This record gives sequence, structure tokens and C-alpha cells, in this order.
Amino acid sequence: MSRFNSFMQGVRVLDVSAYIPGPMAGLLLADMGAQVIKIEPPGGDGMCELGPRDAADVPVFHAAINAGKTICRLDLKSPQGVSTFLHLADQADVVIEGFRPRVMKRLGLDYAVLAERNPRLVYCALTGYGQSGPAAREAGHDANYLAAAGVLHRNGHPPRYFDPPITDVSGALFATIAILGALHRRNVDGAGCFIDLALADTPMLLQQFALAGFGVSGESPQADETYLNGGAAYYRIYRTRDARYVVLGAVEPKFWQAFCEAAHQPEWLARHRDPLPQKALIGELDAFFATLSAAECMDRFAPADCCVTPVLDLGEAVKTPHHVARHLLRRGPHHDLQVLFPAWIDGVPPAVRGPSKTTADPAFAACFDGHRSTVSY
Repeated sequence: MSRFNSFMQGVRVLDVSAYIPGPMAGLLLADMGAQVIKIEPPGGDGMCELGPRDAADVPVFHAAINAGKTICRLDLKSPQGVSTFLHLADQADVVIEGFRPRVMKRLGLDYAVLAERNPRLVYCALTGYGQSGPAAREAGHDANYLAAAGVLHRNGHPPRYFDPPITDVSGALFATIAILGALHRRNVDGAGCFIDLALADTPMLLQQFALAGFGVSGESPQADETYLNGGAAYYRIYRTRDARYVVLGAVEPKFWQAFCEAAHQPEWLARHRDPLPQKALIGELDAFFATLSAAECMDRFAPADCCVTPVLDLGEAVKTPHHVARHLLRRGPHHDLQVLFPAWIDGVPPAVRGPSKTTADPAFAACFDGHRSTVSY
């Protein structure tokens, strides 16, 4: 087992969130060795109703994002459920919740209540629009947040949303980073804290270049105008003769030079700095790539090491030599395909996740007695 899987050993996490952002943050903490208790309503997380099921009728999306956790079905609207949750929170280092603002307060389980009982608690509230502001009570999903952040506008005509969901996933990553930082600070001063993380805020940090440019010019970037969204000939997707696609990513001059030489087009070399959008040059490259099959492109450009890559579907991608060699896509105990944390520690990749399970820790088990229905995958 990698040392990565023991980084958070001894840390107890209570996850009372659903769908992607909170559960993914909990998954990452569990991957690092934290003991994660996933609290779900009596009817289960709504994720159980999304996506395919395997031969044993297990909802694979839910199982994937909750592997390695203990799943506890608990009615937080009942006095018994509230009492059980309070006992669990008293023993927890971290609480992750994904309700709209003030829901946990109505339940009697908000940060003020929990922190009075457990001052060392790090409490992370993951919401759509944060705890304050005019949109705090509004509903939203990934595409809504990207639309409101000015991201969808410049990424195609008509605008296209993304798969995977950018704000859901980045929200989980930022939540995990904030939790780790809060735990580190707690080791210094002994105090927990309240983390207010809005999914709608995350795209702003992800578009620093666009915002830096806007800060100088005051002009909003448009589709096919910047070097990151198709305005640069050297960083763009091209269609091949056989109706496949390749990506050219020759951003740096040295890669552009290598590409031009391999393409036998020396006249393109000086045009790397053509003003954006490089429509004329893009037209010439469109015509050039249309004369080659995808295989011919790779035969010609792979030896030149000039950032030309075929656009693969998922089935092709998982079989590439890179992904096979990195051992980060592996089959789990129920033959489920797991994608592991993308880092090796001291030359060892992370371990495959075990199934969801019931904790053997007597302190937690005592709280569960008579109050739980545990689901194991």
C-alpha cells in the first residue's frame, strides 16, 4: 500500500452531502486514510437513482464515489437521528455538508451547535452560491454556475457545457484543500473553523488568464478568439481525412518549429505570432490536416514531439500505454473500474479502494446501535 493511503489516518470525517461535490471530497479524504462516515436519508442519496447498475443491481455511480466509506441511513428530522448525529459529530474531526444555507440550523445541527460541543471541528459547507449574497438560496447545477461565471459564453457557438462537471469536481478539490489546510492550522492553535465554499465561486479561480486579460482591456473574450478556446492555430482541434480529430498543442515556439518542420511547411514558422484570432492560418491548417488520416498524422508528428495527440474516446483512452503503465485505472474488489488519485508517493501508486463497510471502531459503533441501516457494496 502507498503511503498516500495513510496520510490522513486517525482523522474522522462525517459526510452529510449528496451527489458529487461533498461525496468526492469525502472520497479523497478516505483515499488518504481518513475514516469517513457517509450519512444518507432513509431513502438514500439521490445518486443511487442516477446512472447504470451492474449485474448485482448496484448503482455504479453511487458505489464509485462512496467506496471505502461507511454508509449510514439516518433520519435527521427525527429526535433519534439528531441525537445520533450529535454523538457522531462529537467524535469527528471534519463535517462535510451540502444542504442549502440554514437547513442544518433548522435541524439543530449547524456549525454553532456542533462547534460548541466540539471546538476542534472543521466544518465545510458546500453550497451552490455560498452562505451569503443575493443568490444564496437559489438552486443550481454545474452548467448554471459555468453560465453565470462567463465560462460557457466563450467556449463554443452555441455554448456547450462540460463533461466532467467542472464546478462540481473543482468544488470537491477546493473543499479538500481547505479541509487539509484547516486541519494543519488546528494542529497549531487547536481550533476548528467554518468553511463556506460556493460551487459558483470556483470557476473564477479557474479562469485567471481570462480575468487578467479582462482586467487590462475591459473586453470579454469571445469564442474562437483566445489561444485557449480555438483562436490560435497552434492550439486547436483539427479534423482528419478519415473523420477523426487530432489536437495540436504547439504553444511554445520550439514545439511550433518542430511541427512546421515535420509538416514541411517552413512558411508557417514566422506566423506563430500572428494576431489572435489567427483565422487565415487556421484555415490553412484545416486544409492541411484534412489531407491526412489520424494514423498518418501520428506517424508524421509523434517522432517530432510537437504536441500532436489523437482525440480518443473513453474506451480507447483507458488502453493507452500511458494509462496502463501508471496503474491508476484498476479493477476493484467487485471488478469495478476505479480511477485512483493521480499521484505516486515514493514510487508507489495508491491502493485500490475497498467496498463501503461498517466501521469496527467501538466508539462509532456504540452510536450506531439501534439507529442505523448500513448499506455495503
